[in-house]
Amino acid sequence: MLWIQLSIRKFYRKEKKCKILLNFPLYIAKRYLVSKSSNNAINIITIIASLGTIVATAALFVVLSGFSGLKNFSLAFFKAADPDIKITASFGKTFIYTDSLTRSLKNDKSIAHFSKILEERAFFNYRNKEHIAYIKGVDNKYLHVIRIDTALLAGHWLSPDFPYGVVVGNGIASKLSLGIDYLDPLTIYVPKPGDTYNLENPSDLVHSIETRSTGIFSFIDDIDGKYVYAYLPVVQELLQYPLERISGISIKLAKGVKTSDFAQKLQIKIGPQYKVQTRAQLNAVFYKMLNTENLVLYFIFTLVLIIALFNIIGAIIMMILDKRSNLKTLLNLGMSIKELKKVFVYQGFLLSIFGLIVGLALGLLLVFLQDQFHLFMINDFLAYPVAFTYKNILLVIITMVILGYLAARIASSRIGRKMLE
Repeated sequence: MLWIQLSIRKFYRKEKKCKILLNFPLYIAKRYLVSKSSNNAINIITIIASLGTIVATAALFVVLSGFSGLKNFSLAFFKAADPDIKITASFGKTFIYTDSLTRSLKNDKSIAHFSKILEERAFFNYRNKEHIAYIKGVDNKYLHVIRIDTALLAGHWLSPDFPYGVVVGNGIASKLSLGIDYLDPLTIYVPKPGDTYNLENPSDLVHSIETRSTGIFSFIDDIDGKYVYAYLPVVQELLQYPLERISGISIKLAKGVKTSDFAQKLQIKIGPQYKVQTRAQLNAVFYKMLNTENLVLYFIFTLVLIIALFNIIGAIIMMILDKRSNLKTLLNLGMSIKELKKVFVYQGFLLSIFGLIVGLALGLLLVFLQDQFHLFMINDFLAYPVAFTYKNILLVIITMVILGYLAARIASSRIGRKMLE
């Protein structure tokens, strides 16, 4: 029995030695990494290289998280102002709301709510002050699709008890010096349809209605200076359209429905005479701008990371020169040049991974603290937004692993027979 136990122990010792021999370059790299060099300057350079990598990794993650927060913050305004899906006419500005289209929308379980809209460019006059913007007619289901009433600065949303009331964007209200006013009218003018006009009588050129401002809303400058909301029948009266003629349908989808997939199916279902667009397609320029800015920021801070990794290249090269005598001994003992290069590839890669782990942990901590305790403020009431996403973590890891490996390969390429002679 004792002989069997001794044989098993001997076998495990041999196995351990074999594993060390198989991973000998990695074993040496670990020893070089944790042990101090006899040259104090090399130790300082290695510490500086590690700190540079840590700071660059943390900065890359923090900047990506900050931009993700800004992106979500900006898109929240468009989410409040634009529907999940919008149906418009493929040709022309308006279309007839048919019974078949009604059935298609009402019978679709993916649709939570939908609302008819009609918008047109108009001329606004209030106390002899003038401005050109859009009049947007909405029905009584509009607030189920878009909660624009949550953006009211003053007054209240459209009410059936006061059908000729309007809700005005803050930008338009500022230009017209308009507030909540039930006495002085806000007069809205639009050109009359037709090819021939009586130029001797200017009133024949336009059609107008008088409304009263019952509310002021504020989203972002582009929307605040663009829209005045009114009830759909009032706008149809202004444009002299029948009740069935509208310019679009806003749709709110049920929870869990993927917007892009639904838009494609709906387009096929209702036919080519209608154009189905998602919120991203409605704001394609803005989304493209955000993605471009994100890409530019990523490349800029990746460049900072590359510069930091040059310190690792320098540290590894200094280590190679310092360990030249050891390398000659290892070469004489039977290690190949390829295996010697592996030693410093592993060492540089491990140094990069150490910088990645510590830097990413530091970045995660900073993002968490900003999200919870608002360390940095845009103004007295608004903290700088950040967003924690696994996509950013994965992007930082992949970037650092690839660049760290390349840096280690570049540094180890200095090893050759001439250098060891």
